[in-house]
Amino acid sequence: MNEIVFQNRLRVARAEKRISQGDLAESVGVSRQTISSIENNQFCPSAKLAALLCIALDKKFEELFYFEEQ
Repeated sequence: MNEIVFQNRLRVARAEKRISQGDLAESVGVSRQTISSIENNQFCPSAKLAALLCIALDKKFEELFYFEEQ
């Protein structure tokens, strides 16, 4: 059976807005390392953090986060 993995488009959305990892982290109350870890799929954000990221980047949840079968 294939594994379903939680993926994100955070790096792309951040680049579109020209926001650094540090600035995004500060706006949602986490460290820059946390943003980096999410972008590299090493950390899965809580529902609250995912919602805050959507607000900060002016994106719908489905535009930032998705599931992929591997």
